[in-house]
Amino acid sequence: MTPTPPDPDTPELAAAVLGGDVDAVRAALRAGADPEVRDAHGRTPLLLAALADRVEIAGVLVAAGADVNAQDAREDSPWLVAGVTGSVAMMRALLPGGPDVTLTNRFGGVSVIPASERGHLAYVRAVLAETGTDVDHVNRLGWTALLEAVVLGDGDRTHLDVVAALLAAGADPSLPDGDGVTARAHAERRGFVAMADLLRRAEDDAAHGHREGGRP
Repeated sequence: MTPTPPDPDTPELAAAVLGGDVDAVRAALRAGADPEVRDAHGRTPLLLAALADRVEIAGVLVAAGADVNAQDAREDSPWLVAGVTGSVAMMRALLPGGPDVTLTNRFGGVSVIPASERGHLAYVRAVLAETGTDVDHVNRLGWTALLEAVVLGDGDRTHLDVVAALLAAGADPSLPDGDGVTARAHAERRGFVAMADLLRRAEDDAAHGHREGGRP
């Protein structure tokens, strides 16, 4: 994902971010530039840095107090965008800023959902291991990260590994979409044999665990 070209009146700090000039960013901040300045689309310099995956610049901005949760007109924020790009380095650069892992995008999803859809395996593993992100969060479409990895993925090895990572992090394979269709049923309908088998085993394991837990 790349930022929209700047407007002619783009603030100096934002222009420095877009140019990838970390020294100019530092100079602008020293001169008193507001790290929360917005462009015509409501984007802060930190959001622009996240969109372009300018990790060093993001770190400078976070250290200067930039808000990692500030959302633009599209409801994107630096933290949410890192899930879209799949940048683990950006995710970690934003962590000192105290991201709100419950913040949602315009589809009602947390960052792990678009990451799962796009097959960003390293990000999925990292964000679930290093933050309190809810692996079973349901967006406005009625989909969890697990469902998106199946429904919007292409059944390749990467998406299979994403499904495995979500399950290993505690994703509930039995949660259906808004029409009552589970991730396994979607995988079967799409001909994703290995994925369907993995999800079937996860369902069986969960059912077995419930039975074991229910014994007196």
